Amino acid sequence: MSFSNDVKNELTRLEDIKPCCQKAELFGLLKLSGAVSLTGSGIGIKFSTENAALARHALHLLKDNFNVQTEVIVTRSRRLKKNNKYQVQVIPNKEVRVALQDLKLLEPVMEGKKHLLGKQCCRKAFLRGAFLAGGSVSKPVSDYHLELVTESEDIALLLQKNMQGFSLPAKITDRKRDYVVYLKEGDAITDFLSVIGAHHALLEFENIRVVKEMRNNVNRRVNCETANLGKIVQAAVRQLNAIKYIDEVSGISKLSEPLREAARLRQEYPESSVQELAQLAQDQPSKSGFNHRLRRLEYIATKLGMEEENV
Repeated sequence: MSFSNDVKNELTRLEDIKPCCQKAELFGLLKLSGAVSLTGSGIGIKFSTENAALARHALHLLKDNFNVQTEVIVTRSRRLKKNNKYQVQVIPNKEVRVALQDLKLLEPVMEGKKHLLGKQCCRKAFLRGAFLAGGSVSKPVSDYHLELVTESEDIALLLQKNMQGFSLPAKITDRKRDYVVYLKEGDAITDFLSVIGAHHALLEFENIRVVKEMRNNVNRRVNCETANLGKIVQAAVRQLNAIKYIDEVSGISKLSEPLREAARLRQEYPESSVQELAQLAQDQPSKSGFNHRLRRLEYIATKLGMEEENV
């Protein structure tokens, strides 16, 4: 089961939702994934999903708030996964018009906002319904991504405005015939999950995120240490080549005592760092002081005719 389905299953189990919030959630649910149906017997409402828990949840929301007759039709998806598809249908009768009027499903989006989204709790419920109907969120194993998909530009703008009202940096893009409202930051996604009430999913998201960040930190540290080790090895090889060249051309004995000692220590301890060599020297110079002596050996080798790329 995907992380998105885990989140949705948790949201369908929320309890003690106020009546005003139930209608706001229905507004989001039906605006993103519902449709008004016209038949010979009148006007009805349809809602489709492949999530059985969500189908039951939509059914309960409708029956708890309106005196409507409903039925659920289960069909087999034609896609490769062949999941069941659940269609919740509100059978046409006079009560359907009451539901349509209360939920503002036949009116401009701003009418629904005015009548159903006046309270902060209702705006949270609206976002919850929208996520249930058209939302998805990826586990933070790779990239952070949460999106809400709708066919209506007006709904997309309303979603963005509501999300921004909770300090969520929502952006909109278009994908074929749809509009996608999305979040790309880990902190923003956890804040969104908190807003819609998916607290268990939030904790799971954060746990995965912490493990990911720890792994990335370890990898960065290892890469950094590996790179530093590589530089130390390259420098040691250059220094050893320079010392060998000086000895062959003019002899190490002609160098000053500090340089002779630096050459001897480097030859005796080819894998040691400059700091470690400095501590072994008689006068125990600073790291930069001992490094200067090693650089001086490279310079002398160059002066004696050693090619610079070999130093």
